[in-house]
Amino acid sequence: MKIAFHGAARTVTGSKHLVSLSNGKKFLLDCGMFQGMGTKTEQLNRTWGFNPAEVDYVFLSHAHVDHSGLLPKLVKDGFRGTIYATPATIDIIQVLLLDSACIQQQDMYFLNKKRREEGKKLLEPLYTEDDVRNTFQYLKPVHYHQPLQIDKSILVEFFDEGHIVGSASVFLTLKENGKTTTLAFSGDVGRYGDPILHSPEIFPQADYIVIESTYGNKLHGRIETYGSDLLKNIEHTCLHKKGKLIIPAFSVGRTQELLYALNDLELEGRLPHVDYYVDSPMSIKVTEIVKRHPECFNRSVQKLFRMGDDPFRFKGLHYITDKRESQELNTDYRPSVIISASGMAEAGRVKHHIANGIENWRNTIMIIGYCEPDSLGARLKENPETVGIFGTPYNVKADIVTLDSMSAHADYNDLCQYLSCQDAQEVKRVFVVHGEPDVQEEFKRRLMKKGFLDVTIPELHQEFGIN
Repeated sequence: MKIAFHGAARTVTGSKHLVSLSNGKKFLLDCGMFQGMGTKTEQLNRTWGFNPAEVDYVFLSHAHVDHSGLLPKLVKDGFRGTIYATPATIDIIQVLLLDSACIQQQDMYFLNKKRREEGKKLLEPLYTEDDVRNTFQYLKPVHYHQPLQIDKSILVEFFDEGHIVGSASVFLTLKENGKTTTLAFSGDVGRYGDPILHSPEIFPQADYIVIESTYGNKLHGRIETYGSDLLKNIEHTCLHKKGKLIIPAFSVGRTQELLYALNDLELEGRLPHVDYYVDSPMSIKVTEIVKRHPECFNRSVQKLFRMGDDPFRFKGLHYITDKRESQELNTDYRPSVIISASGMAEAGRVKHHIANGIENWRNTIMIIGYCEPDSLGARLKENPETVGIFGTPYNVKADIVTLDSMSAHADYNDLCQYLSCQDAQEVKRVFVVHGEPDVQEEFKRRLMKKGFLDVTIPELHQEFGIN
């Protein structure tokens, strides 16, 4: 059998790995969209490196768009197999993919307007909302810890990964020519001791492992301190500077973590009395879906739900769906906290809030997650004097802060703990994906010191034999 890496290869986006068996069966581990790759993004998302019509199955680790966002294009381009994911992941991606199609159509409208003026060929979106709805028929739920025999050659089992609600590692038992091979795919690994989710689960011994490495060279701040870190920035910005705290946050996972932390501060009597806005229709929809899946929460949060408490709601919280209300926030100069998508500040309403607030010294922009190097969020983390937004240069007068303690991605200690369930000598090869090249090289050295004999960092579209 062979495995080829068609995304998240020496980069942190576009997760997409194709396994081909000698009997002709083929399956994908994730089908993610490339994001934040600058001018290369469009072409990367239009180039598969394989024929979608030949793929029989997709095993989806979680709902984030960089892991699921090209599913509708896969179907559009000929896929007619089955997409396996946890029930929570299926619920979330149905909302996320429709939103992705809507954003693409809007972006393409403005892009084509410019191309038309320049006499260039007009472009089509990767997929439409109709393509998304057509994809839903191929989704099939798989629960944690329930091995599923796909066919005579493929057995799959999902384990809770603790990254976002519904996230899973994928463990495959593959039979080929009378021989059995086991393959583990990490998806994105969560953190241990998360205040909302279960910690990442152990998984059976594997012959081959495909593991993410987003923070493979970094140690995060202590996870239990992020409430206090958040409070410090609210007090400094809203109470002392009398400004706005603008937080780019992914609709899935990060927004719910923020709401949970703010609710916790209110329960402790420490939450400042200012207005808190979630300005993202997608975040609001996802938060309601998340509440329907308490099985994904740890015991403490499950207890709150049983008591009838809503851990994602507190005094002073306002949900904004209407576009006009969102625009009005930019002319309301009272101190407030604005949580809005996208998490990399590369698109969505938060980009407008940043553009309107970045030249005011009273404001703070707080980056709380990983950002692709070419994204606006990553550029802001460098604390530049000026930054381009929507093609216009802005003087950076607002404070720019980074809060690593809130990351939903494992750091190198977490990743090593995650792999500690394995006998390193029994693992034939570890493939390191989903990381920047320098980070991957450092993580590779760390894994080899842990006793893993063969650690490989694939190139985009590179194929390897496994047996």
